Order: sequence, then structure tokens, then C-alpha cells
Amino acid sequence: MEAHTILLALIQGLTEFLPISSSAHLILPSVLLGWRDQGMAFDVAVHLGSLLAVLYYFRYEVVSLAIAWQRSIRGKEQSAESRLAWSIVLATIPACIIGVIFGGFIADFLRSGWVIAVSTIVFGLLLWWADKIARLHKSEYQTGWRGAFLLGCAQALALIPGTSRSGITLTAGLMLGMTRDAAARFSFLMSIPIIFLAGSHQATGLLSAGAIIPWSAMGLGIVVSFASALACIHLFLALLNRIGVMPFVWYRLGLGAVLFWVMAGQL
Repeated sequence: MEAHTILLALIQGLTEFLPISSSAHLILPSVLLGWRDQGMAFDVAVHLGSLLAVLYYFRYEVVSLAIAWQRSIRGKEQSAESRLAWSIVLATIPACIIGVIFGGFIADFLRSGWVIAVSTIVFGLLLWWADKIARLHKSEYQTGWRGAFLLGCAQALALIPGTSRSGITLTAGLMLGMTRDAAARFSFLMSIPIIFLAGSHQATGLLSAGAIIPWSAMGLGIVVSFASALACIHLFLALLNRIGVMPFVWYRLGLGAVLFWVMAGQL
């Protein structure tokens, strides 16, 4: 059980912030090895670990944005930081609305291996195309209200399993003319409220159901997902401008092909 927890938390932490789809990776152990679902408590744990990792990595930016946002609310000051903070707030809204309206439908009908395989390939090719046409000249501070809303709509698409929240928001950022680094940083920052809200929703459901909470497994999941997500963020930002997105595109195509092969073998 510990080995299962460590491996799944490691996969979640590493793939949450890479443009390669965490859901595509998490389905493989259950399909290939017959591992059962770890349950809602595990989901809460790995989301918390990922959230703590991105908060720690961007701690100075988060504090600066929070202070600027509060000042803008009080009407004292408008700045580049406050506009970026409001852009992140705006970008969070579409996923929340779509999640509330279609969350049940997505959970019931779209969480299949076939959907994940198709999404992994299709959105991988879209990432390739976006990078190919990208103008790469805007920073994360130049998204504007329209850009922030479109990035939020892209994030809402990530509710489709296999899409990859990081991948689709990076794709949208590149299509809007952002540099790779800026698109990735905005994607990481906009992940904070959405991961917090998703984790809070899961935790509320867990508590209201009166489920028995496996505290040791949760603690292990938090630690492993935190460490792996932190390493992932650091390496991704350090290497993105050097290697571009094509290694991730090729990886997604290969992963999608493997998923198709696995699912076809079950027919």
C-alpha cells in the first residue's frame, strides 16, 4: 500500500505542472497493474502537496500580488502586480462555472481511457501548433482582461480528462503571444486558486460523507507530491526556453499511442 501511495503521489506531483496530463498517467497503474482507486482522501492529499509546492516556489510573487490586490480593492493603488492579480482571479472563474455545471457529466461520461487517449494526442498536437505560430513577446503582466479570460476558458477545457491543465494554459498563452516562460509562470500562478478550490471541494465532500481518513497515507501523499511537484516546477521553468515544447509533444503522442494500445487490448 505504501508503494502504491508513493508511486501515485510521485506521478501526480511530477505531472500536475508538466504539459503531459496527470490523468493520462494516473490511469496507467490502475489499467496495467490492477491497482484500485486510492480514494478521495488521497486526491485531497496530493492536491494539497501540489498546492504547497507552487505556493512555496512562488512565495515572493504570491505575497507581492496579494498585497497589491488588497491595495487595489481599497482604491489606494493600481499597479502591474494588482492587474496581474485581478487577471488570475478572472482566469479562475470559467473553470469554476464549467465545473459546477458539467462536473457530474464529465465524471460520469468522460473519465474513460479512450477519451484520455484522444485528448492526450489532440491537445499535444495543439501545443505543437501554438508553439510554431507563437510570437513570444508578451510577459505575464501583459495578458489584459481579454487574455486572462481566454486563458481561463482554456483552463476550463482541462476538465476534460487527458487535456492537461498546464498544457492547455501554456498552449493558450503561446497563442496569445506570451513568451514560453511567461505563459508557464502565469499557468503556475493561476493554478493556485483552482487547486485550492478543487481541493476544498473534495475535502468538504470527504468530511460530509463521514469517511474514515487514512492519515498516514495522506501525510505520505502530501510529502511526496510536494517534493516531486517542487522539483518539477523548478526544472520545467529552467529548461523550457532551452528545449521548447517539442519533447513534451512527442511524449504526449507516444503516451496517447500506448493508451490506445492498452485500451484496444481490453476489447
